[in-house]
Amino acid sequence: MNENTLLNEALIPIGKSTDVPELGRLVIDLGQRTIGIFRVNGKLYAYDNVCPHQGGPVCQGKIMPKVRENIDANHQAHGMVYDRSEMHIVCPWHGAEFIITTGRHATAADIGLAAVDVQEQNGVIHVRLSNG
Repeated sequence: MNENTLLNEALIPIGKSTDVPELGRLVIDLGQRTIGIFRVNGKLYAYDNVCPHQGGPVCQGKIMPKVRENIDANHQAHGMVYDRSEMHIVCPWHGAEFIITTGRHATAADIGLAAVDVQEQNGVIHVRLSNG
């Protein structure tokens, strides 16, 4: 068995739970892959660090709330506001935005990040890599 085969067969411990605070991230290299792990509302999400747009290091981009237009009851616009109910990761190469909790592009749901199985057990974060 080679290193990549072993990486694909088991849960791999990659850090302590405290390494990924709320609205934080941890980016790690495992074999030939780089993985980004995020925490939103206490839950972990993990993705390959490859933007589907042009291969940029998406997991290393800015973490920010969704930006939406502030519309009042009379349908009048009052500028833009941050909506912290939906957190995004913004690719540093070209600004593509992805919803952290789903991995889907913020405006084109058919485009998304490659999810990685992530689990948290006894204060340790583990990932399981699959081929792909």
